[in-house]
Amino acid sequence: MTKTPTVALLGTGIMGSGMALNLLAAELPLRVWNRTADKALALGEAGAAVAATPAEAVDGADVIVTMLGDGNHVREVMEQAQPSGGQVWAQMTTAGVDQTVLLAIASERGMSFVDAPVVGTRAPAEQGTLLVLAAGSPGVRDVVQPVFDAVGRETRWVADTAGGLAASRLKLVVNSWVLAITAATGEALALADGLGVDPQAFLDAVGGGPLDLPYLQAKAKAIRARDWTPSFSVANAAKDGDLISAAAEQAGVRLDLAPAAAARYHRTADAGHGEDDMAANYLASFDA
Repeated sequence: MTKTPTVALLGTGIMGSGMALNLLAAELPLRVWNRTADKALALGEAGAAVAATPAEAVDGADVIVTMLGDGNHVREVMEQAQPSGGQVWAQMTTAGVDQTVLLAIASERGMSFVDAPVVGTRAPAEQGTLLVLAAGSPGVRDVVQPVFDAVGRETRWVADTAGGLAASRLKLVVNSWVLAITAATGEALALADGLGVDPQAFLDAVGGGPLDLPYLQAKAKAIRARDWTPSFSVANAAKDGDLISAAAEQAGVRLDLAPAAAARYHRTADAGHGEDDMAANYLASFDA
């Protein structure tokens, strides 16, 4: 019988908090830590052990999950955590394809590294319906699978045939599509408003046909309501856009849409909307 793993979750922001609640619902022993401690307090009331430091959180844990802002943040936190050998590290932050420093930390500490970014935003994280993309040694799958089952609707194990970090490579391809669609939605509605066209007329024109998408309808609804409640923030979209552009350049692939979308999200963030939902890129079409 597979042992129930004790989990240390480092990062309880928009994504991590929802994941934590689902780990608790699955009755997995859970320790949590967050840089802004107040964001972890509610999880303590729900049954998690709230740690004061990353080191306290990972001490004795079987699986360490990192769900943080970016690769640099992951490095800083894991250096503070100083995990022991034999633990499994599920690195679920979208950190791109250059994670050499993180892999070195895992090697130096004797940890098994699982590359495991997720597809989904706030609602899937809260509902436990994320898609987990995972790449790692078959020998540790049984250890981390209860964690992935708790937070996701499906785990897709990806064969590492492209020089490592196959799951992160796939995640960047997925996010290139998401960022482009969201930017295009913002631009289309901005153009409609600028030309005096009822945005609903645009949505009706494409609705139900091959050009329609549930995602388009959801983001258009948010834009029309000027509801910027974050499911995935502008700042994270800008960060991921930069990761996509860097990975493409490294691979010798010329992209046009990804750098343009990244620039649009950066412009939105610079206007003070970094913590708003990425649908707020609509605002980048207009002078302040």
